[in-house]
Amino acid sequence: MDEAARNKLWSEYSRTRSTALRDQLIIEYSQLVKLVAGRLGMYLGYSVEYDDLCGYGIFGLIDAIDKFDCNKNVKFETYASLRIRGAILDQIRKMDWIPRSLRQKQKKIDAAMSKIEAQKGSVATDEELAQELGITLDEFNDWQGKTKATNLISLDEYTETQGTEAKMDSVTNARFDQPEDVVEKEELKKMIVEAISLLTDKERSVVTLYYYEEMTLKEISLVLDVSESRVSQLHTKALLKMKSKLGPYLNILI
Repeated sequence: MDEAARNKLWSEYSRTRSTALRDQLIIEYSQLVKLVAGRLGMYLGYSVEYDDLCGYGIFGLIDAIDKFDCNKNVKFETYASLRIRGAILDQIRKMDWIPRSLRQKQKKIDAAMSKIEAQKGSVATDEELAQELGITLDEFNDWQGKTKATNLISLDEYTETQGTEAKMDSVTNARFDQPEDVVEKEELKKMIVEAISLLTDKERSVVTLYYYEEMTLKEISLVLDVSESRVSQLHTKALLKMKSKLGPYLNILI
């Protein structure tokens, strides 16, 4: 469906609130659910089935369609992505499938990372973290794989407290960038460059291929000649390293 037809559909739905038209909108934007579910799946690994994530996301899409205001200068895709992501994470929280032991492991990793980086003034390596934690490198990799979801949930809770959605509305409603927004964007670009410099070659490749080339996990695994699970692991490590530099801006990568 082209842009003109989509706008006409929105106009008709806003006027009539027809169930049939809403169903058409759900079908039209169903790919957005798959995109958001796929990105969250990068963090959750094999803990939750992709189809289940899509199922949770559909409720977020329906909620977004029902609440979207066409009169605001906000792209529906931007608004809906937040609703879809929120619906998926809300369901995951309700399932309460993240054991307390995993949250404790994540806290230990964070504490070890902070201690080492404060002592040496640079990013801690996996080997140093494993040694600080008193475990083998294989055990550390296993910890990281299992705690990916706790990173996602805690980051989402952080951005919620910052009022991400309200900020999105105020920024995207403006026709032109305000001076402070231009400065913020330039600062963000600088921070991203600095954050990427912290990564290993393979971690940098995963970030570049996934976010800039928009390749799938499978495609990246073929390019780098590693397994899909290894790509997911490299992605997690990259974001953990970038977290110290990007802070709240890390939400742009999710």
